[in-house]
Amino acid sequence: MPQKEKPKPTSPKFYHQTDQVVIEEFHTDIKTGLTTTTAKARLKKDGYNELDSKPVPKWQILIQQFNNIIIYILMLAAIFTLLMRHYSDSSVITIVIIINALIGFAQEIKASNALEKIKTLLSAETNVYRDGTRTQMLARNLVVGDVVYLEAGDNVPADLRLVDLDNLRIQESALTGESDSVAKTINPLPLNTPISDQTNMAFASTGVTNESGLGIVVAVGENTEIGKISTTVQDMKHQNSPLTKELDQLGAGISWFIIISSVILFVFGMFLQIYSIPVLVMAIITMIVGSMPEGLPAATSIILAAGAQKLTKEHAIVKTLPAAETLGAIDIIATDKTETLTKNEMTIQDILVGNQHFTVTGNGYDPTETFNLYQKPIDPADYPELSQLLKMGFLANDALVFKEPETHAWEINGEPTDAAFVTAYYKAFGTDPHVPAEIDRIPFDSDYRYIAKLVQLPDQKRMLAIKGAPTTLFKLATIFHPDFDVAGWKQKVQQFAKTGKRVIAVGYLPIDNDTEQITIESIAKSRINFLGLVAIIDPPRPEVIQTIAEMRTAGIKVKMITGDSPETATAIGQKLGLADEIKTMTGPEVNALSVDELAKVADSYSVFARTTPFDKLKIVEAYQQNGNVTAMVGDGINDAPALKKADIGIAMGGKGTDVAKESADVILTDDDFSTIETAIAQGRRLYDNIKKTILFLLPTSFAEGLIVLISILLGQPMPLTPTQLLWINMVSAVTIQLAFIFEPAEPNLMQRPPRNKYQKLMNRHDVWQMIYVSLIIAGMALIAFSITERFHIPFFVTSTMAVNIIICGKVYYLFNIRTTAPAFPKRVILSIELLPLS
Repeated sequence: MPQKEKPKPTSPKFYHQTDQVVIEEFHTDIKTGLTTTTAKARLKKDGYNELDSKPVPKWQILIQQFNNIIIYILMLAAIFTLLMRHYSDSSVITIVIIINALIGFAQEIKASNALEKIKTLLSAETNVYRDGTRTQMLARNLVVGDVVYLEAGDNVPADLRLVDLDNLRIQESALTGESDSVAKTINPLPLNTPISDQTNMAFASTGVTNESGLGIVVAVGENTEIGKISTTVQDMKHQNSPLTKELDQLGAGISWFIIISSVILFVFGMFLQIYSIPVLVMAIITMIVGSMPEGLPAATSIILAAGAQKLTKEHAIVKTLPAAETLGAIDIIATDKTETLTKNEMTIQDILVGNQHFTVTGNGYDPTETFNLYQKPIDPADYPELSQLLKMGFLANDALVFKEPETHAWEINGEPTDAAFVTAYYKAFGTDPHVPAEIDRIPFDSDYRYIAKLVQLPDQKRMLAIKGAPTTLFKLATIFHPDFDVAGWKQKVQQFAKTGKRVIAVGYLPIDNDTEQITIESIAKSRINFLGLVAIIDPPRPEVIQTIAEMRTAGIKVKMITGDSPETATAIGQKLGLADEIKTMTGPEVNALSVDELAKVADSYSVFARTTPFDKLKIVEAYQQNGNVTAMVGDGINDAPALKKADIGIAMGGKGTDVAKESADVILTDDDFSTIETAIAQGRRLYDNIKKTILFLLPTSFAEGLIVLISILLGQPMPLTPTQLLWINMVSAVTIQLAFIFEPAEPNLMQRPPRNKYQKLMNRHDVWQMIYVSLIIAGMALIAFSITERFHIPFFVTSTMAVNIIICGKVYYLFNIRTTAPAFPKRVILSIELLPLS
């Protein structure tokens, strides 16, 4: 059986090495591949090309529900009452413990393990050279040094250093965040080149979109980039939410105070010999049970569960209950750009033809909008040069744009940039065009940076349509026009780039009718006719700009993390209104800093460009180190570590990958960034209502403990039994406080800043209020019990009266605590005073 020892290649920066060095390092041959004997030896040494997953057993999740100091104390109380043969009291306490555990277990069991989904991402089968023969085999049997053949439609089975290509393009958006597929090369790259720019590498779990290539396996299993993400997610410790930490601290503080007080009281009772030992023990247990806010876990769980259910109706699925409240504490939102802040729908907005600047309305691939010149609608057919540009841009591409029959939505098959040209052509000339016959084509490649297609027009003439990088077409245009204004057109390109737009140049060339083939060499010598420039943008989601403005009003800062270039990212950040002044940091700059160093400067940056998955993770850690409650929003595999590390991970439910959704705490089913604002408002409301619940439960619980304490000190009979106290705490108190579930949000909820992460749940005013409310309720119950006892009224009547007084006290106190506004408005009180007496 293969060992699980992880492979440790001697030089992991294969993108920096020549392909020949990589071949020699792994002792392989690109024509014959590895021998079966060598492959078996490496498989035995390094293990299978798969990811280990360690899902948390359900029994362990259930056991964790009992890991609470309040539960520990209740367990001891249940044991003592059982030993003293108070079976009813012991049974009730045990039922309370089980109910609390089941509530927590039922919620946590809904959260799945992200590693199970990651494991399925590695391709099942792949084409590999072994013993000089190309064969198909299970991807899990790949080893370093294997030579893999890739073609369109394949999933990349491991991390590969590419050594031979035929216009290979790979879609890496799930890993890098960039929407367009990447044209691959084989040349070595500089050191510290980010993953998004490692064009001579192919990474596991990405997809081949065009043509074919050969690559040498340089990393398998957990050593692949997706494997590193898997390991990072797996190794991350569970992060307790701010509320969970506060409740744990509060519960521990209350519990220790009650225990210490009980020990002191027990010693004091023994010294004064107020009761016999069994009676004294039962009295102390009664005081502990009465003082313990055992209803607190259930109460908070009910409020959070109701809040989570309401969030689900608002298109935000909360996977763990504390996450519903943590949303309200967010003060930093770090978010991916593509398909989160923007639509990932490349759209042509500007066309420059000669001295004319045409604009195109609409976003996305719906071809129903119009063309404008000087802000007035025009018919493109009336402008021959514009028509020619649209036609050539339509011909020189490989994308399809079509209307999905069931949803009637416009979808694409191919590159978003190519689809933008098809959409523009449809807007101008309709969606049922005549498509000329294709004679030959040259697919886009990053070496020459254009796509060209030779077609035969209806009049039997042949035409070469070409579009690509402006610098490339400028160079080709100067062959035909030596006086071509390169400097002027470059300035226009820069102006568009500063607004976050991608610029494409379009040209054409009449071809002899007997030409059957085009080559890169022939085009390099051609007299290309330059038609103009097209500016394309991935438009921001319209609701996002308003949402970000409202979040800034609420004291929440939004930080954009993207794989785009710094120029494009900065321009989009400005359009989104992330900050008054946009400062941008690149991935290599992030990587050069430690987390401590990054934490010192991170607050001043609003945009992070050219980032890797681990840059995102470091950025989140830096903000957390500054004391921020940090949310991460994403949808790709590359977002998974940051989603898991963040205080709250938020994934897109529609277009998001399974890995992102399983790593997150909240899933937005409508893929709408503005839903986050709704969720934050709901989270703030939940926190307010949970705090009101605590301020309601603690004084009333302490009042019950005070009743027992004073009774022991006075040496009088216990007015209450443990069962009665549990009834008050778990039944009447919990049902009364259910009113907080429906308590509306306080005024100006989203105009106030987020609460401080280190803010105490209870301040001095709250403690003082807890003390005097406890004294009032306890005093009223004891006075009533003493008076009725003097009249020799039966104990069950006097005890029941004490219970009802406590419950009535809770009801009156509920109206006092339910809102910061007066329980009864002044106008109501005045109207009562003005009522006639007769």
